[in-house]
Amino acid sequence: MSAHEHGHHKETFITKYIFSLDHKMIAKQYLITGLIMGVIGVMMSILFRMQIAWPGESFGIFKFLLGEKFAPDGVMRNDIYLALVTIHGTIMVFFVLTAGLSGTFSNLLIPLQIGARDMASGFMNMLSYWLFFLSSVIMVSSLFIESGPASAGWTIYPPLSALPQAIPGSGLGMTLWLVSMAIFIASSLMGSLNYVVTVINMRTKGMTMTRLPLTIWAFFVTAIIGIVSFPVLFSAALLLIFDRSFGTSFYLSDIFISGEVLHYQGGSPVLFEHLFWFLGHPEVYIVLLPALGITSEIIATNSRKPIFGYRAMVASILAIAFLSTIVWGHHMFVSGMNPFLGSVFTFTTLLIAIPSAVKAFNYITTLWKGNLQLNPAMLFSIGLVSTFISGGLTGIILGDSTLDINVHDTYFVVAHFHLVMGISALYGFFAGVYHWFPKMFGRMMNKTLGYVHFWVTAVCAYGVFFPMHFVGMAGLPRRYYTNSAFPLFDELTDVNVLITVFAIIGAAFQVVFFWNFFYSIFYGKKATQNPWKSNTLEWTTPVEHIHGNWPGEIPEVHRWAYDYSKPGHDDDFVPQTVPMKEGEEQLHH
Repeated sequence: MSAHEHGHHKETFITKYIFSLDHKMIAKQYLITGLIMGVIGVMMSILFRMQIAWPGESFGIFKFLLGEKFAPDGVMRNDIYLALVTIHGTIMVFFVLTAGLSGTFSNLLIPLQIGARDMASGFMNMLSYWLFFLSSVIMVSSLFIESGPASAGWTIYPPLSALPQAIPGSGLGMTLWLVSMAIFIASSLMGSLNYVVTVINMRTKGMTMTRLPLTIWAFFVTAIIGIVSFPVLFSAALLLIFDRSFGTSFYLSDIFISGEVLHYQGGSPVLFEHLFWFLGHPEVYIVLLPALGITSEIIATNSRKPIFGYRAMVASILAIAFLSTIVWGHHMFVSGMNPFLGSVFTFTTLLIAIPSAVKAFNYITTLWKGNLQLNPAMLFSIGLVSTFISGGLTGIILGDSTLDINVHDTYFVVAHFHLVMGISALYGFFAGVYHWFPKMFGRMMNKTLGYVHFWVTAVCAYGVFFPMHFVGMAGLPRRYYTNSAFPLFDELTDVNVLITVFAIIGAAFQVVFFWNFFYSIFYGKKATQNPWKSNTLEWTTPVEHIHGNWPGEIPEVHRWAYDYSKPGHDDDFVPQTVPMKEGEEQLHH
């Protein structure tokens, strides 16, 4: 079918913008939904940070946002505090970082960078977005339940989450959480299957696997991890629904609530931990790998030199994917695990540092002596390398069972995973938005505002999470609504105030990004076809979007994606569609 036949059915507003089958439009839908969910998630973190910094204080914003029931006289109640922590974690991990990154950039880039007209199944792609949207709506609506939203932590460990009478948030709010996650998992699986099939079957002529940009390798492997591990979370959630609503006891045994003996026996809450973390750890890499892939592409483009060690980078992505599925037990060192098993998980956890270090060193060597173009996308990519290293180093401490037991469930853990998973992935997300914005919307974002956004975000991110390591080492437990009951922690109050001030400034300055983003969609400078002088196929498509991506024939690929500053060529970039000259050497580091 030629592109011209492809584009002749008349599109209405609904088929073009709402129920669109075009991967580029679906990517934008994911992006905008992810941004809205991000605002909700960050707002929650600001509310509970204010409570930690100034416990028991009355704030007008609490009364306004939480209402008289959850913040009488503007003082936050302890149950809503737990609920905010829970929903903040859930939204950021699944709805912003997983769907926002993979959903947006896998959709946008897979067909464009491999030379395909669209995804393997446009309908399934549309369905995966609308299921994601539905699960987002259910998750947000659970905030308005009278008994309060789910409040068993984002890991929803039973028995807190399994007994509706355990805490107020374990009622309808918890049920809605589970329903929302079940729909989210279905959406994720549909998306992932689509991405895998598209990459395997729909590459253009000449696009061998070793010529794929590293972005596509990252999205491809991320989708495979999702297919392997998300069904396990689905089964965990399903058994939890059975325990809650149908009287089974998969996770419950010998439980007393306020003197009453419940009739559950034989289950084990540790079973839930195994099932949850079997997804929960690969999830870290489902979030991180797309960000690392985006970074590879942006650092090579803006260093104006080939990515260092292409094959080593591909091998490290595959090694991370494999190892990420055999390390989940390091979240459970304090669950009474057999010490021998603990040592096995310690070993596999420390092994994963090797492919991660390969990636970090390869980024640094690509930057080394490059002709660096320090635009906002490049700055966020370099920021990602920084947080990936600083956050990864504390992971070595937490991966060691004997060291982990001392700081488990303290702010040290919060600091570690926010740096390595939250901030690194967000930097990758921002880098991707700044870099591919011209491709998505045909206009350029404002560079100066991009710089302001980067520097304030970078300073505030370290300002929030760096001090957290120290309050964690001092023993401050996470998820406590106030620490004023423990004189031991009085000296840490000032540090908590400092962290909160940085958090508020950092969150406020995201307005700069939003203004830049939405203003540029309509009034930004018109983009040229290849503004970054990049080699990959997406920059060969016209600026005006057409369904089918290329008018006429799909271009053929003759070389890998990283021929920057290649001797014997006039320009410092050679697109993949340029045929090899006679005697020209194929580069494959």
